[in-house]
Amino acid sequence: MTKTSQLTTRTGISLSVRPASEGDETILGAFFDAVSDDDRRFRFLAASEHVSQEQLAPLLKVDHFQSESFLAFDVDSGELVASALLACDAGLDTGEIAVSIRSDYKGKGVGWALLDFLAGEARERGVRRVISIESRDNHAAIELEREKGFTPEPFDDDQTLVVLSKNLR
Repeated sequence: MTKTSQLTTRTGISLSVRPASEGDETILGAFFDAVSDDDRRFRFLAASEHVSQEQLAPLLKVDHFQSESFLAFDVDSGELVASALLACDAGLDTGEIAVSIRSDYKGKGVGWALLDFLAGEARERGVRRVISIESRDNHAAIELEREKGFTPEPFDDDQTLVVLSKNLR
């Protein structure tokens, strides 16, 4: 799949969003090396100074329907500014989403635009609801998702996590 989408954030940033491929390992690894330690911990739910190949693999080896990993580039600079993932269950009932944004692009509408984009991609696949699993410490993401209509629920086996869900139909 080579579909590229153009998004504009609420602050006017133009993003070019395309599916990731196995050839993107180097730039995706560099992207995650450049995000803050907290953002890396929130995305992978584990503390590390560097994202391993095992952690990158699910973002690069996707089936392009049940799971898809997207890269968002600032059109003006050409730089990778965000990574977004949609991973659906086998019945395409629920899709888990995850978004990571470079620190210098936070608060500029990139998260809002990518959440809407991922919800649209999930709807196209017929997904009933999307969820996001967040660390309870990730207040910014939880608030953003609540503003976008996600409802928080306890995570069954881990009190440090919260599930936010949104029905799409």
